[in-house]
Amino acid sequence: MKRFKAYFFPLLVAALCWLCSLGANAQVDPLARMDSIEIGLLTCSPHNEVYSLYGHSALHYYNKRTRQHWVFNYGVFDQRAKLFVWHFMMGQTDYTLECTSSYLDFLGYYHHWGSSVEEQVLDLTRHEKLRLQQALEANLRQPDYRYNIFYDNCSTRPRDIIERCLDGTITYGQRPDYEPTLRQIVHQQTEGHPWARFGNDLLLGLRADLATTQRDRQFLPQNLSWDFAHATVNRNGTERPLVLKTVTLVPQGSQVLKKEFPLSPLACTLLLLWVSLLLFVYEQRSKKILWWWDALLILASGLTGCILLLMFFSAHPTTSTNLQVLLLCPLSLVFLPQVVKRRKTIWFRISAVLTILFLIGSFWQDYAEGMEIVALCLLLRCWTHRNDK
Repeated sequence: MKRFKAYFFPLLVAALCWLCSLGANAQVDPLARMDSIEIGLLTCSPHNEVYSLYGHSALHYYNKRTRQHWVFNYGVFDQRAKLFVWHFMMGQTDYTLECTSSYLDFLGYYHHWGSSVEEQVLDLTRHEKLRLQQALEANLRQPDYRYNIFYDNCSTRPRDIIERCLDGTITYGQRPDYEPTLRQIVHQQTEGHPWARFGNDLLLGLRADLATTQRDRQFLPQNLSWDFAHATVNRNGTERPLVLKTVTLVPQGSQVLKKEFPLSPLACTLLLLWVSLLLFVYEQRSKKILWWWDALLILASGLTGCILLLMFFSAHPTTSTNLQVLLLCPLSLVFLPQVVKRRKTIWFRISAVLTILFLIGSFWQDYAEGMEIVALCLLLRCWTHRNDK
């Protein structure tokens, strides 16, 4: 009992001090707490998975006092979701904002793939940090958003929320002699992945070849990172850089290219042209028409054209007005029964006109690799059926 009394008073004092400290912390001005907060833009370089060919952006929230790290990631999606590819093509894919404290796991993921991770710590005021924290918390309450690869993605979302929370006006430095179209940016990012490039070029329409603004080009994480590095914020007449410091968190590692289909799209279309020429020579000499070859070409081009026609109704603005639908025309399927029954049809005259219009359209739209060669193959069929009525 005596021993208990001896320890009771010191313990009581310690407990009271602890409670007082809690009360004092509760009274601390939220703005004062922002002195220990550091917020940065994370930019992750691409790796060889198709979904990562364009890189990635996220926000890093670091409390230096508690040493807690939080990563706000606007690029979370479920690839196993029902009809994911279809919804993605039609612009109906919902992505999610995920906030994770697994900071080391986030970095470890990109280290595993050989990608670099760079952080640009932002030079923000207390009010801007608090406003950004509150905005991120509000986003977490409604984390889902309708994703668009060019206009609303993991890069544009962090940019927009940062801009909204600034007290001043942000000015991005101009990149000299850098005004690529959206398609040219896609080509840069799909270097070494010819079939990914071909698929993109097949689905992208005329709008992807129009001039872009600096803001348009910030859909690419590397472009946003460059612009942030050269950006300034004007607060009440005082101009300061947006980025306080830049830190490399994960150095660039080695990457192993995945094996893809051994033939490129250009090689496949050249093979198609070679076969078409051989069959054309055979038909001219034998005075016979290979209807099965016509049926095969009409079926393949018509079904592909149906996909292009559907993309006209996609929520992606860059897939409308795709002139490649002139060549890969779904209307051809209407005439397929006549071709299968070996009857003469007016389709080949229609196809000749559409193909010529397609070739003229190449002055305005950059087509998928080898499509002009496919046009030559179809013109050979039109020539073979030049006497059809």
